[in-house]
Amino acid sequence: MSTEEQQPTEPSLSSNSNSSSYYDAVEGEPANKYEPVSPHWFYCKIVDSRERWIPFSRQDSEKLEIAHQSSKHCGDLVVPTEGGRYDVHLKKRQQCAVYWEEAESEVRRCTWFYKGEKDNRYIPYPEDFSQELEDAYMICVTLDEWKKKLESPTREVIILHNPKLMVHYHPVATTDDWGASPTEQGRPRTVKRGVENISVDIPSGEPSQIDHLVFVVHGIGPACDIRFRSIVQCVNDFRNVSLSMLVAHFKKAQELHQIGRVEFLPVNWHSTLHTGVDVDLERITLPSINRLRHFINDTILDVFFYNSSTYCQTIVDTVASEMNRIYLLFLERNPDFKGGVSLAGHSLGSLILFDLLTNQKCTSDEDIDKGEGSRNLAGTPEDIKSVKDVLTELELSEYCSVFEKEEVDRQALALCTDKELQDMGIPLGPRMKILHYIKSTRSSLYSREPTPSASKERGDTQQEATLNSVQCQTSCQHPDVVTGQVHANYPQLLYKPEIFFAFGSPIGMFLTVRGVKRIDPNYRLPNCKGFFNIFHPFDPVAYRIEPMIVPDVEFEPMLLPHHKGRKRMHLELKEGLTRMSMDLKNNLLSSLRMAWQSFTRTSLPAVEAGATGDTDHEVEEVADSKKPAEEKPEELATPVKEEPAPVNVGMLNGGHRIDYVLQEKPIESFNEYLFALQGHLCYWESEDTVLLLLKEIYQTMGINMDQPLP
Repeated sequence: MSTEEQQPTEPSLSSNSNSSSYYDAVEGEPANKYEPVSPHWFYCKIVDSRERWIPFSRQDSEKLEIAHQSSKHCGDLVVPTEGGRYDVHLKKRQQCAVYWEEAESEVRRCTWFYKGEKDNRYIPYPEDFSQELEDAYMICVTLDEWKKKLESPTREVIILHNPKLMVHYHPVATTDDWGASPTEQGRPRTVKRGVENISVDIPSGEPSQIDHLVFVVHGIGPACDIRFRSIVQCVNDFRNVSLSMLVAHFKKAQELHQIGRVEFLPVNWHSTLHTGVDVDLERITLPSINRLRHFINDTILDVFFYNSSTYCQTIVDTVASEMNRIYLLFLERNPDFKGGVSLAGHSLGSLILFDLLTNQKCTSDEDIDKGEGSRNLAGTPEDIKSVKDVLTELELSEYCSVFEKEEVDRQALALCTDKELQDMGIPLGPRMKILHYIKSTRSSLYSREPTPSASKERGDTQQEATLNSVQCQTSCQHPDVVTGQVHANYPQLLYKPEIFFAFGSPIGMFLTVRGVKRIDPNYRLPNCKGFFNIFHPFDPVAYRIEPMIVPDVEFEPMLLPHHKGRKRMHLELKEGLTRMSMDLKNNLLSSLRMAWQSFTRTSLPAVEAGATGDTDHEVEEVADSKKPAEEKPEELATPVKEEPAPVNVGMLNGGHRIDYVLQEKPIESFNEYLFALQGHLCYWESEDTVLLLLKEIYQTMGINMDQPLP
């Protein structure tokens, strides 16, 4: 008899006599006292073209449940969730992203679940039907009468056999010409009551206190990792890794309530760049190898776009305006935030941030505290008129009421994008006028005094170009001309970044191609104190920075410590074998030298026997002269390991090291070329990278890790 024949099968709904005897045997426990089910809130995400219900953290679920109970009396409520990055509209049962554009997600208050046919995950029933199931369950428990049958809105049947056995059947098939019968219903689905009875990982939640804000800028293309995920999804992973690293390495500071968490927010510029240019590219793209050509148009061309003066201006405007917009929105939603801001860029995103930071105007801390940056962006009253005056000047007075209704002032007008104007109901023509005005106003505010000989200097000056710190310290002139950057009006940020982190960065290569042979050791970014260049050893896009500052000295980049406090085992084994081979080589040479010297010494007595007194004196002098040579092999036999001398890499990172290399994994060391692409996209889930960020960020606050890594 086969295994399948031995296993009992679930009876169909039509076999009532057999089913009753089968389920009577299952029922063995007495009726329990009824207790209301504890709800948990879920939201729906589309993953790989399939719906997936993800639980809110316990902290967010409790907030939603409290708001749900109070909303019965006070109408619709908006509850911030996911650390304030999303808002849940309870009445609509929708979750909306706050800082970026994202499709709205359905939200459910879940109590009853069933397991899908092709999925091991449990799926929550709709709230109305869950309430029907709960009412039926309460009657069954109270009266101790089971085998209750209910029909779902999709005409599927749920049977409550007992508290531990509840099943969900497909609709009963009817006999037709093809011979289908009611017994061919497939296996029933498992039904569970309460989230505690299903296997699902529910996070506890994030600390409410935010210590630092980090903006993350992506590189080329819309996808940021090997799984073709968006920048939002990759930054979510980065944030989750940071929360686990805080628990593992900053436990003492957390227990003393000295720290909360670091917030990472993505900055997307790709969608804005490709909004209009994709249509133009489509007309000139060849039809052959369609997928490859579209991949190139969507990714590789971003590098060429950035080297174009037209699209470079679009990119830097988008990145700066997005970071300023998100920063103001973040302060509005977190009025108690007193922490600093840092920047992180991946691939081309790091180059964009580097060019943006090198072209910031020198500002003091007092200017930032007084909000000078915000006024520079929005303009002074003399620079920008009121919104009404602007609309009158543009012959768009009929839209004044729209801006007044949305409470758009001068500062908000300077931050408006095409999408926001479109959401306000402004037609295309007026939108173009307003956006052109905003762009021209920014240009007049941020443009530097023209350099008459700029075009002449580009030819000869680039050969000896350096990033000169004296310019920034004296007159705050920007080095875009001498570094060969594409000429653009670089916007100003509303804050002074604490640290700039570059992941897999081509900054060194681009500077070299632009004609920069050396970076002045005294140069530093105008308004940013720290700069870390982090890369994987097999990353084909990453380049070093330190050799451009110290070109005459060869030295290795700093090896990034493993997050568990030691080197990876295969690296330690490799170093051990290297030391062993060196020791064997030194010992072998030492033994040969000692044997040769002992052989030469045996002939000395014979020579001395046939020699005169003067000759004896000469032989003693020769022997004395050979003594230092005899001592050298003994010194080689016990070599003393010397620590490498510290290298002065200039002030770009405040006098500290800049280049940091990750430790490759054991499997990656077998074939460098095979893991090259993965090496460029590995930073989002790298514990070592995240730990370095947290270490440097919290050091600016005077907080150290529990146990410093070597």
